[in-house]
Amino acid sequence: MAHPGRNPTPLDPASGSTEGGFSRWPWWRRWFGRRSERAAARFLRGLGYRVLAANVADPAGELDLIALDGATLVVVEVRSTAGDDLEKTAASVDLRKQRKITEATLRFLARKRLLEGVPVRFDVLVLNWPAGARKPAVYHFPHAFEAVGRFQMFH
Repeated sequence: MAHPGRNPTPLDPASGSTEGGFSRWPWWRRWFGRRSERAAARFLRGLGYRVLAANVADPAGELDLIALDGATLVVVEVRSTAGDDLEKTAASVDLRKQRKITEATLRFLARKRLLEGVPVRFDVLVLNWPAGARKPAVYHFPHAFEAVGRFQMFH
């Protein structure tokens, strides 16, 4: 958010710009997100998934985790909260976010030449970090949503 009377520059952290190495999120929020993604990856490995990638960059954002569950490629959106409203946290993966994840997944698959015959699933993990807890409670929503838009994914 720009301050009144200031013209933000590309290197102004107050502008919310990602240019010049600044992020739109405060450092502690990025730290909390990365911590949650590491915990989510450990959880998935405990289920027998093979985690292939984390924080896959895309022009529209990023894919949190990409894993294999057997022969199925699983794209995992990680959401974390310190509060008790898990439904609200899970619901934050709304239709707009689902569309962004679907489009980013298609670009990822195209870059890796995996568009044909690879079954893809979208999961959501909600991590609840109670005050003072070293480990979160993890709520896993497999098959959380279908591909959104004009795209067809295999199951």
